[in-house]
Amino acid sequence: MDTSRSYRRLTPSIRRRFRPLRLSASTPLHDLITAAMESTTVQNELPDSDSPDLQLTQATPGECAKIWTDTSASWRDSLPVATYLEEQLCLSNVPLAAHGGMTIWILVEKDIPPNCRRIFCSCESFRKRSLMTDTDGKVEDVIVYGIASVFCPLDYRRRGYAARHMKELAETLRNWQSHQARVVGSVLYSDIGKAYYAKFGWKPHASNWHLEFPPVNTLKPSMVQELIQDDLGEICRRDEAVIRAAMAEPTHSGNKLVTILPDLDHMLWHIAKEDFATKYLFGQTPRAKGAIAGLPGHQAWAIWTHRYYMHPDEEAADNVLYILRLVVEGDDSANRPLSRENTCFQGTKQERQVESLIAVLQYAQAEAAEWQLNHVKLWEPTPWVQDVIGKSNISHRIVEREEESVASCLWYVDDSGHEAALVWINNEHYAWC
Repeated sequence: MDTSRSYRRLTPSIRRRFRPLRLSASTPLHDLITAAMESTTVQNELPDSDSPDLQLTQATPGECAKIWTDTSASWRDSLPVATYLEEQLCLSNVPLAAHGGMTIWILVEKDIPPNCRRIFCSCESFRKRSLMTDTDGKVEDVIVYGIASVFCPLDYRRRGYAARHMKELAETLRNWQSHQARVVGSVLYSDIGKAYYAKFGWKPHASNWHLEFPPVNTLKPSMVQELIQDDLGEICRRDEAVIRAAMAEPTHSGNKLVTILPDLDHMLWHIAKEDFATKYLFGQTPRAKGAIAGLPGHQAWAIWTHRYYMHPDEEAADNVLYILRLVVEGDDSANRPLSRENTCFQGTKQERQVESLIAVLQYAQAEAAEWQLNHVKLWEPTPWVQDVIGKSNISHRIVEREEESVASCLWYVDDSGHEAALVWINNEHYAWC
């Protein structure tokens, strides 16, 4: 778009108030807030949602600041607005988001220049390293996009803008950054149930459930070692090697498999959110980013994040230690298509792995108690892990997610023109965004 031509069509008073905005990770907070407050929009009659004058495009830094300010009431959790704005700026520069990894999309009018146009709907997309395999075990590195923070301002709701936004996004992401790898689809985590996004192609995952454990104020098991941030790179590399090997095994289901890799970039994104909350609430950050137990070859480990939706002193606090990724070496039911009904795993449960797994989970419960968290949540553990937990004395319950964090996926058509029959495995919290 020729923004200079659009700029000249504005009235002189609007032109005088329009100025380019440039933000980066080093932008002072004052400038970030000023950018949001001084964003000027042209107020015309609202266009129809199917108008050819609308387009999906990328937000400018100044428009990002405006979006973050508008969404703060919904998503700042326990943070004050100013700290939330700092957090969002930081999260736009961590490895998962940097170098084009994150894109902020907006639905706007074509003929209004940046920083003056109304934002009818917005969202983020994250490029996620993923693997796809066919029935013969041929593994391909692909891209799956994670979609997050879909937001339509109150004044623009119930006018079809969000629907237009999502339809255009589905088509745009099909070839977005495809020079890096083939784009096979996208996932999102709906907080408004299963029906709305399904209308645009994002169908609910076959299962959306998790195990929930209470915090336990007790000594942490001595056989467990904490994982600090510097440990995570090697742990994630080990995990990825096992996943690649499992994906290379031929399947007999007739479906292709796809998984989002639990790499270090994902973990660091969650840790960055954790750091802002814990620094604000406690003046310090948790040292333990997970825990590991056992000897190599028989180890169990978990990587987690501390999530504070409210101040822990509030009566209604419902804060969570999310286990982002749980691994037990020798678990032959891992990295395969799962369902909660498929819990009759017949593999050998070696006593050392069982002991290590239970100890890691108990460590997580103690960590949650220490950091004033109300629950420990583990998304969709493997049949082996389910069976061990079910036979243990660890208190837990099964929670079906019907309205919040409903994992939903859209897969693109294959070369024959038919929708790809992909089965998404490892629907765990590390991939949430």
